[in-house]
Amino acid sequence: MPMDFLKGVSGEYDVTVIGSGLAGMTVANALARSGHRVLLLEQHYKLGGMATWFKRKGGHIFDVSLHGFPVGMIKSCRRYWTREIADSIVQLKHVRFDNPMFSLTTRYHREDFTRLLTEKFGVSQSQVDAFFDAARGMNFYDDQQLTVGEFFDQYFPGRGDIVRLLMEPITYANGSTLEDPAITYGIVFSNFMSKGVYTFEGGTDRLIQLMQKDLIKSGVDVRLRVDVEKIHVEKGRVTGVTANGQFINTRVVVSNANIKNTILNLVGRDNFSSEFVDETEKIRLNNSSTQVYMALKPDEQIDEETGDLLFSSTAPAFQTDLLLSRDITSRTFSFYYPRTRPQGRPRSLVVSSTNARYEDWAELSDEAYEASKQDLIETTLESLDRYVPGIRKKLDHAEAATPRTFQYYTRHALGASFGTKFEGLAVSRGLSSQVNGLFHAGSVGIIMSGWLGAINYGVIVANEVDALLLSKNTAQVG
Repeated sequence: MPMDFLKGVSGEYDVTVIGSGLAGMTVANALARSGHRVLLLEQHYKLGGMATWFKRKGGHIFDVSLHGFPVGMIKSCRRYWTREIADSIVQLKHVRFDNPMFSLTTRYHREDFTRLLTEKFGVSQSQVDAFFDAARGMNFYDDQQLTVGEFFDQYFPGRGDIVRLLMEPITYANGSTLEDPAITYGIVFSNFMSKGVYTFEGGTDRLIQLMQKDLIKSGVDVRLRVDVEKIHVEKGRVTGVTANGQFINTRVVVSNANIKNTILNLVGRDNFSSEFVDETEKIRLNNSSTQVYMALKPDEQIDEETGDLLFSSTAPAFQTDLLLSRDITSRTFSFYYPRTRPQGRPRSLVVSSTNARYEDWAELSDEAYEASKQDLIETTLESLDRYVPGIRKKLDHAEAATPRTFQYYTRHALGASFGTKFEGLAVSRGLSSQVNGLFHAGSVGIIMSGWLGAINYGVIVANEVDALLLSKNTAQVG
């Protein structure tokens, strides 16, 4: 008999959350703390979505998700999760750039960038201040026609070197391009410029374990290996979900799945207006990525002067098409020193990340696919050898992940690493106006992606769901 992963599940919940990315978990936790009956369903065998990890022989633990986020993560985790989680968030002190245009190390905050732009790049103080103030003043309701590239041209015309300095880390963090709306850059960049880049000490495994513990403490019914097949809607309102073949009654559904999959497949287009379906179909998925995970032998260490994050490129200039090309010229190296996981074995690891197109990997034969993965590893080691000499002799383990890997484990359409492009946010926000009791929280648009964006979007949606449930309870009492 197959194991029943829904054994003991209640017949009715106030809220069912589909998917356990950071947004989904935060929605579930906030609503359970408010006294609502919450069911969290995850198709994978562990929580976290893209914020995940895996283990390999030799005591190696690799973080999969991109791990840099703004200082605002501390406040959000303290308020909506636990002090233990918030107190484990630490700053990355050495962010390096190395490319044909310049080579430098920065603390990656406004004060240090102002110094670099004025002293190293020769920009006037007034121009730098004007740029930072304009970026900081952007908000969701601004004109969305201005692109990131046009925004840069207003302040640094003809300065491809400055564009590279300002753009490469944000592209790494959430897939933003020069062609995206300027507000998608300005809001995210300003968040990082506040006080720099932070990460979670102890690794993603410890973070998710602490979150799972708090979910259970809050009263969330957490179920893993449960695949939601359908969201049921009758007369314009949510009535329940079918998961692992079983119907579960629920007053509200919050989907942490891809917004297009939620609308077009889980609910079905017949439950939405034709105009809303049209807008949904126009949503573009964001790009995917490749990653190479490398672990050093137990007695091998990396000099911490190598940096925490290293944006390395051999391309002569910053170009979106080059970032996505199979002929990789730009790699972001994340260095994990023994202090990254102080509770574990003293290990040094490196993860290389590159933006990528799903279609470049999708149709390869098994043989060609494995050969391409091996080539990705070899070319990455060749690049890394410039910064960690003799890396091949120091290596204990190496493997690669591709867009196909991310699609397989997360079920993200086309292996998208950052959800959808900017237009996905408006559709996500409009979901509840189409179907009563239906909400979405996840990576939609550049603004609501990344770890901090996902958690904060979860908070926003939780507040909306809480208000709806309270209004329904008041109506029932009345």
